[in-house]
Amino acid sequence: MRTSTPNTLMTATERRASLSLASIFALRMLGLFLVLPVFALEAARLPGGDDPARVGLAMGIYGLTQGLLQIPFGLASDWLGRKRVIIFGLLLFALGSFVAMAASDLTWLIIGRSIQGAGAISAAVTALLADQTRDEVRTKAMALVGISIGLMFALSLVVAPMLAAQIGLGGLFALTGLLALTGMAIVAWVVPPEPAKPVQRPRGSLKLVLREPTLLRLNLGVFVLHAVQLAMWVAIPALLVQAGLDKAAHWQVYLPAVLASFVVLGGTLFPLERRGYLRAVFLSAIGLILLVQLGFMWSAQHGTPSLVALACLLFVFFCGFNVLESCQPSLASRAAPAHARGAALGVYNTLQSLGFFAGGAAGGWLAKTAGPGALFMACSALMLLWLVLAWPMRAPSRHLQPAANPAPATASSAS
Repeated sequence: MRTSTPNTLMTATERRASLSLASIFALRMLGLFLVLPVFALEAARLPGGDDPARVGLAMGIYGLTQGLLQIPFGLASDWLGRKRVIIFGLLLFALGSFVAMAASDLTWLIIGRSIQGAGAISAAVTALLADQTRDEVRTKAMALVGISIGLMFALSLVVAPMLAAQIGLGGLFALTGLLALTGMAIVAWVVPPEPAKPVQRPRGSLKLVLREPTLLRLNLGVFVLHAVQLAMWVAIPALLVQAGLDKAAHWQVYLPAVLASFVVLGGTLFPLERRGYLRAVFLSAIGLILLVQLGFMWSAQHGTPSLVALACLLFVFFCGFNVLESCQPSLASRAAPAHARGAALGVYNTLQSLGFFAGGAAGGWLAKTAGPGALFMACSALMLLWLVLAWPMRAPSRHLQPAANPAPATASSAS
C-alpha cells in the first residue's frame, strides 16, 4: 500500500552510491564510445583490415562476449559479492584495452575486443546500486546512470575524431584501459560498502527470475529498445546527409537533442513518478518511440528529408529513450527478489546486448535489401508489439524498508 508522503530525498549514502556507480558506467562507456566513431577507419589500416567482415567482427565481438557473460557475472555477484565481481570485470576490460592497444594486426584487435567484452559488469553495478538505494529513489539513481552514459556519448562525438588524429586507435585503447583502472579505484575507495546480508540466505537462481512475468516483459522491452536503437542508426546518418548535413557536422544535431532530452527527463519522469504515474510515463515513452519510427519511415519514403524534422524526431526519440533507460532497470530491480537481483539483472543485460547484436545485423540487412523505409517499418512493428505486451504490466510495489547504511534524510543530505 502506498504511503501518502513517500520520502523521495536521497540520503548522503544513497547520493554517494548513485554518483560513484554512475561514474563507473561513465568511465567505461566513455572508453567504448571514444573508439566507435573512428574504429572502422582506423582498423582498416592494420594488416587484415582490408576485410570489412573481419572489421565488423572486431567491432561487434565486444557485444557478443558481453551477452554471453552477463548472466554468469550477475549470478557471481549474488554469490561472491558485488564489488569483487565489478573490480574483476574492470580488470578484464582494462586488460582487453591494452591488448587492443598493442595489436599488430586485426586478429589481435579482435582478441582484445573480446577480452574487453568479457568484463561484463553492468548487471553487478546495477544490482549494487539497487542494493544501496530505496525504491522511492531508485528511478532517480538509475537515471543518473543513464544521464552519465548519454553525456559520455555526446562528449565522444565531439572529441573522438580530434583524439584519434593525435594519438591514433592504439592511443584511444590505452586511454580506455586507464579509465577502467580509474574505475577500479573508485569501486575500492569511493563506492559505499556493500550492505550486510544475512548469514543464511537463498542464492540467486535463473529459474526464479525466468518465471516472473514482469521481468519477462522488461527483458523483452530492453531487447526491443536496443535493437531499434542500433537498427535506426544504420539509416539515420544517411538521412542526415540527404538533408544536407555533412558527416562531420552530425554531432551538431545529436548533441543538442541529447542534452535537451535530459532537461525533459528531469522535469517529467521524477515528478510524475512521485504522483503515481510511472506506468503511464513508461507506456507513453514506448508510444513516443513508435511515433518517431513512423516519422522516420515517412521521411525516408517522401523525397529529400527535412533537417529540422529529423532533428525534432531525434529529440523526441532521446526523450522516450532516456525515460525507458531510467525506468526499466529500476522496475527490474524492484520486481526481482533482493537475493536474486544479480541474476535478474544479468538476464536483463544479456537481452540488452543481444538486442544490440540483433539490431545491427537485421538493420544492416534490411537497409541493404529493402531500403530505409522498410527498416523503420520493422522498427515500428517491434515498438507496437512491445506496447501491446507491456500494456497489462503494473509497476512493482515499493518495499518501504530503510536504505542500506541509512543516514537521516535532512535538508543537508537531500539531493
